[in-house]
Amino acid sequence: MPPLTRRAVPGALAALVLLSACTPAAVDVTAPSPDSATAAICGPLLAEVPRTVTDLPQRTTTSEWTRAWGDPPVALACGVAKPAAMQQDSQCFEVNGVGWFAEPATGGYVFTTLGRAAYVQVNVPAQYSPEANVLTEFSAAINAHDPVQQPCV
Repeated sequence: MPPLTRRAVPGALAALVLLSACTPAAVDVTAPSPDSATAAICGPLLAEVPRTVTDLPQRTTTSEWTRAWGDPPVALACGVAKPAAMQQDSQCFEVNGVGWFAEPATGGYVFTTLGRAAYVQVNVPAQYSPEANVLTEFSAAINAHDPVQQPCV
């Protein structure tokens, strides 16, 4: 391979600048602060979430406890706090063995697992309606790493 010449360097820099301009910025998902027991669940769980979600490519996030896909992003956070609106008698629904609590949010829905040691939260924009369909993508990782403690009834 020939050495770079002065003439080749500006072209290489221009290509690098052009490529970086096409790379989307990291998604800023609110980062949870899981305790050590929850982190022990979230680490392996996040390692097994799919690279694509309903054909949306995975994006970089600003926290090790979060993942995101697409634009606008579907965002997942593991180790979040229990939602204030989630009560003992809150309605839940099950998707592939995972119980979820749903809350309408601006421009979509926020879904939070229930009946497990770690709370996993998924924000789904309305553009991906019906929003609950996205949840099927996460069932295998959640079931494998955070066994159900109390089923959704």
